[in-house]
Amino acid sequence: MATLVTNTSFRFKDLIETFIVNVRSAERRELNVSLINPITIAKSKFEKVENVAIRIELSDGSVGWGEAPTLRPITAEDQPLAMAKVAEACEVMKRIPAMTLGAALGEICGILHGHAYASARAGVEMALIDSVANSIGMPLWRIFGGASNTVTTDMTIPIVSSSEAAQLASQYRKRGFKTLKLKVGKDLNKDIEVLQAVRAAHPECMLILDANEGYNSTEAIQVLETLHDLELTPVLFEQPVHRDDWEGLGHVTRIAKEKYGVSVAADESCRGLADVKKILEGNLADAINIKLAKLGVLGALEIIELAQASGLHLMIGGMVETRLAVGFAGQLVAGLGCFKFIDLDAPHHLSEDPVLEGCEVSGPVYKFTNAKGNGGFFNWNNIQ
Repeated sequence: MATLVTNTSFRFKDLIETFIVNVRSAERRELNVSLINPITIAKSKFEKVENVAIRIELSDGSVGWGEAPTLRPITAEDQPLAMAKVAEACEVMKRIPAMTLGAALGEICGILHGHAYASARAGVEMALIDSVANSIGMPLWRIFGGASNTVTTDMTIPIVSSSEAAQLASQYRKRGFKTLKLKVGKDLNKDIEVLQAVRAAHPECMLILDANEGYNSTEAIQVLETLHDLELTPVLFEQPVHRDDWEGLGHVTRIAKEKYGVSVAADESCRGLADVKKILEGNLADAINIKLAKLGVLGALEIIELAQASGLHLMIGGMVETRLAVGFAGQLVAGLGCFKFIDLDAPHHLSEDPVLEGCEVSGPVYKFTNAKGNGGFFNWNNIQ
């Protein structure tokens, strides 16, 4: 059961306007972590994690930690580019005079502007916000609203054979996962076989489909029709078509909702505020997938506010990150309390955990019991 907080008057917006940031040091290092198994999605295959770890220390000794995932072609940056851009931002952070947190975050946005540097920006923003939260002695979930201190994630099954998918579904069932997200979009007929195998292995699970742009609109609707006939209707269909196929996205959304009662989420089609406005104007999706690494922290908060005001459902997702970045995203979601779909399972796919302390993980549940900040950190001397 989540711990509810009655006093939620202290908000992130207050910190932006009132907290004075004075950075003593800022640095970054490569963060390389191996996967338990390669991850295959519709258009890519990932063998390992090559991210960037960030450490920022304030003049009062408070330290904050961030992580910038690099996963081309999903992120615009690869690791060398992210390392270079984060280094640039760190140098600026060390040189700027004391200023409000809002002004400092503005400096970061100015250096790491737009989608091209969104992951690097998110990592630096995380570290700076975490340092401030540690300075005032308050956990992130309280700063972001205090609605709860837990979140429950789904679990992703990548594109594998039907027998492998069934084995994974059985394992995840035993570990307490009640929602499974299946990567589809590579082979329509095999996707159907995999979904049948998963449902047989985990009869009670709710299903999310993530095509990662793999279908055209005709194929996407055919999948929904077949699944409906097989009584395998998913609760969500994520990014069924190419990110620039706005007409196809809207068409699938209308058919999915009217005929099958399925919500459609935009992920790759939602890379900034302009995309969200386009989705809203055309009723092109029912939900949007918020990922800090594609929007940045401030960009994500701006979009979340617009989505809430407009009735769009919210989903939180990630790249392939450690418990540090996932913990930050989880605390943001827990604090806000307005997300319908939670997809923060990345740490479960890593062969090792380089994060010390931080969130408690029990199957699909993340619990944030830390007294301040994100709670997690890296052993800086051991990061390669």
